[in-house]
Amino acid sequence: MTRPDRRILLLAVALLGLPGGAEASWIEGRAATIQALDKITARISTLRVPLDEPVDFGTLSVTVRRCAYHPPEEPPEDAAFLEVVDNGHDRSKPPQPVFTGWMFASSPAVSAMEHPVYDLTLLSCKSE
Repeated sequence: MTRPDRRILLLAVALLGLPGGAEASWIEGRAATIQALDKITARISTLRVPLDEPVDFGTLSVTVRRCAYHPPEEPPEDAAFLEVVDNGHDRSKPPQPVFTGWMFASSPAVSAMEHPVYDLTLLSCKSE
């Protein structure tokens, strides 16, 4: 984990009120489940996004770089580091980054993606 990523995760642990040793109890996941909303059509989709494999939703391309969750004996929490770019409708223009950061399933407002058309919410991270 790079230094800034570690600081963000530790800050998130502090914000969520978890004990300082909680970072050691995270289980690495292989895919994130994300709820995607198109605000124009009110279409809601559930996306399964494997690590480092971009998945498209509308004009967005969503890539999960890291995904982790707590074991069942601890309070439930899932976290994912996402990179989201908007490819736009004109493919001759370069993609525009719209979100890079951690999302948390239990606290979607802590780090929300702001986009006029789309909304993404982390539902879970799993190792299957």
